[in-house]
Amino acid sequence: MAKLEILTYPDSRLRQVAKPVTEFNDSLRILSENMAETMYAAPGIGLAAVQVDVPLRLVVMDLSEEKDQLKVLVNPEIIHQEGTVCMQEGCLSVPEIYADVERAEKVTLRAQDINGKAFEIEADELLAVCIQHEIDHLNGKVFVDYLSRMKRDRIRKKLLKETRLAVA
Repeated sequence: MAKLEILTYPDSRLRQVAKPVTEFNDSLRILSENMAETMYAAPGIGLAAVQVDVPLRLVVMDLSEEKDQLKVLVNPEIIHQEGTVCMQEGCLSVPEIYADVERAEKVTLRAQDINGKAFEIEADELLAVCIQHEIDHLNGKVFVDYLSRMKRDRIRKKLLKETRLAVA
């Protein structure tokens, strides 16, 4: 397995809209394994393929304390949502930035597993928020898009400055 490079906001590649997965093969399996390794090493609880510059509708996530309950979501879509909840979110593509974001409290997700078999998940609390956050990535959206323009600009400038300092 190999660790992948995670794109950092405001990289324009994070705005790519992911294409549906049509081939369920070893390449997809290897990509999902590499994404999981990258997510665990970061460390994070979710990672969308768009974040590693692969514009496919693929997400890995693991909210367990032991990091032993990996979920691989292929072509995920939210088919029902209800309620609202406000939670503090962070993102591997927006390092060390956290902000309150309002999302649906409960969602029903339809997706496929790594072999193409369809399944549904009913989720609430952190899992529901994580699902919505990662699907946003597949649609070219980053959690800072929910913040005011002023906050987004401040975050953008901060991360660009940190990138310049890291390169120097």
